[in-house]
Order: sequence, then structure tokens, then C-alpha cells
Amino acid sequence: MSEILTAPLVVEFPFTRSLGPVQSAFLTGLRERVVLGVRTTDGRVLVPPVEYDPRTADEIRELVEVGATGTVTTWAWNPAPRPRQPLATPFAWVLVTLDGADTALLHALDAPGPDAVRTGMRVRVRWAAERTGAITDIACFEPHESGGAGPATPHTGVFADPVTGITTPARLDYTYAPGRAQSRHLAALARHTTIGERCPACRRVYVPPRGACPTCGVATGEQVEVGPRGTVTTYCVVNIKARNAAIDVPYVYAHIALDGADLALHGRIAGIPCDQVRMGLRVEPVWTEGARHPDHYRPTGEPDAAYDTYKELL
Repeated sequence: MSEILTAPLVVEFPFTRSLGPVQSAFLTGLRERVVLGVRTTDGRVLVPPVEYDPRTADEIRELVEVGATGTVTTWAWNPAPRPRQPLATPFAWVLVTLDGADTALLHALDAPGPDAVRTGMRVRVRWAAERTGAITDIACFEPHESGGAGPATPHTGVFADPVTGITTPARLDYTYAPGRAQSRHLAALARHTTIGERCPACRRVYVPPRGACPTCGVATGEQVEVGPRGTVTTYCVVNIKARNAAIDVPYVYAHIALDGADLALHGRIAGIPCDQVRMGLRVEPVWTEGARHPDHYRPTGEPDAAYDTYKELL
């Protein structure tokens, strides 16, 4: 097969974290239209604030208020904003040193075009109409031709109803091209067949194929059909339900050495209670209608495989 497959792929998950006293004060301050930094032992003011000095690793807690105006130190024009970026129209990514700060804050600058942006230009914060205690409380920066404000001033960092945690969506969109070896493997799976490739040097068969032997480093091209049955080598019991997954917990995820393969792949084990899954269990794939890969593996009813037959694949 000469066709190389491609497919859009999205990796997305919510990242949830609790906040210490410094980050909590910073985000709560944004909600109240106050920008806070932290002063290091040598007098520098860091914005955004951190809990430990990046130079000395000393713990730092002295919060200070800086200005909502600042100076662009460097920038890059974004002609095609992506979903969930700060602005829907073309804008500039800018590093802004706020008045009273010694480090720069990354954010968006609303400008009519790249000719309107320059290093050294003065800008100010444009606050979001609705603020929740997140970096998005700064909607963006906008041009502001004014002089600098005064130095940073001490701030207690105490606010009513402080923000103590955040959940940030992380998302990566890209086009995945698996290459010739894996394209052949995926096309075979669509026919409910599993193929690997044999190394011409060590003669090992790798599934899924990679186009080169991971041990010898030489190109592989000889296709070998393996399985469909295999042996559980190691496994784990999953007790946390994945987002948008239709699988009930608990369930077992296992490394399975297919017959004829020299590398174990992973798959879900079903059709047997979790506490009965074991190393050496013989399993076979279960395909659902229209699926391009096995939905899960189930016991074959054969006697367990001897440990010596799969110990090299652990």
C-alpha cells in the first residue's frame, strides 16, 4: 500500500491546580482590577509573581502593586487568531513590562495592524467586563500614550473571597501522519487483521510497526501477520473514569503479546472480573461493527501461557 494516511487529531484535557498564597493573591487581584507582583530579596519586582526567586531559589512573599500601564519590550504579529485566543481579530502578542515591574508579562495587544506596533510603545490593560480571577480578566492591552507611573507599592494581597484554585483547558490541534509502516498497520486493522514488520537483522517482529527496528536501527519492510490471539504480560486496574468515556470503572488495561509478535501492545480486557485478570491469561480481540481497532480483548478459555514464553516481553 502506497497511500499514507492522515487525520486531524485533538488532544484536550482540563488542567486543575490549587493556588498558593502568591498566585491566589495575583489572580484575585486581577478580579479586583489590581495587578500584583512580588519583590525579591535583591529588590526586583516580578510580574507575574512567583513563590520562589528564579535566581536564588529563595522563598519570596512580599507582594507589591504595580501599574496597569507599561511598555512593550518585544512583540510578534498574529494574523490568524485561533479559537480561544484572547481576540478574534488579528492582534499582536506582546511582552509588556508594567510600570513598577522588572519582568515582562505576555498578553495580547489590540492594534489595527503590525505597523501600529513597536518596541517601546506605551500600553495599558483593558479589563474584561466580567472578571472571575483568571489571567483572562485582562482582556488584552491597548495603546496608551502616557508617561510612566510610580514605583511598585506594598500590598497586603488580602481580598474578600480569594481565588484558591483554577481549571485551565489545554488543547492541541494538529494533523497526524503515521507514516507508511503504521498506515499499512491501520489499513490492516480496518480489515480486522493485525500486521507487524520483521527486522532483517534480529528477525524480531514489532507491532505496531515503526518502519525501523528499535533495537538494530535498520529499516523494516517485511510484513508479518500476527495474532489474533495473545497473552497478557502485565496489567493495571483503572478506577478513574475518563472524561467522555463510555467505559464503566473499574476496568483492566493490559499489555498483550500477540502470537508471533516480539513487542507487547496495550488493550482493554473485558468479559472477566477484574480480580481474575492475571499474567499469562490468553485473550483474543473483540471487534465491534465499523470499528477500525479491537474494542477489547476477552479470555479465550485456553490454559494460561507459561511465564518463560512471555518473560522477555514484560
